[in-house]
Amino acid sequence: MTEPSSEPAVQNQAASQKVSPFVAGLTCRCPRCGEGKLFEGFLELRPCCDQCGLDYSFIDAGDGPAVFIIMIAGFIVVGAALVVEIKYQPPFWVHAMLWLPLIAATTLLPLRPMKSLLIALQYHHKAAEGRLVKRDSQ
Repeated sequence: MTEPSSEPAVQNQAASQKVSPFVAGLTCRCPRCGEGKLFEGFLELRPCCDQCGLDYSFIDAGDGPAVFIIMIAGFIVVGAALVVEIKYQPPFWVHAMLWLPLIAATTLLPLRPMKSLLIALQYHHKAAEGRLVKRDSQ
């Protein structure tokens, strides 16, 4: 039986190489270990992973998840609404009854996994805020 490494950094690095950012992201799990939960509420992040201790303070998904969801949901809902309007020409109340639930479903359901996916990809690619580097004058 081998003894586990005493250095948590070595264990964490090995664990992060095994975890797919897509699996961790879509299951809303820690991007490093793939075990701990990422969210405390619907979109509120936990301060750190309860399994490996990864500090989530580096995370900055910004408006990225919302923009992707808006574009995808808009394509689906507007496309479907145009097809129904051209083919059947229903009254406006029918449009409201059809599209309001579809809008809610296509925006709220994928928002959490999309945010988690972007966080996992940010961690996987070691993305960080841009910094200016002063070059030497020659």
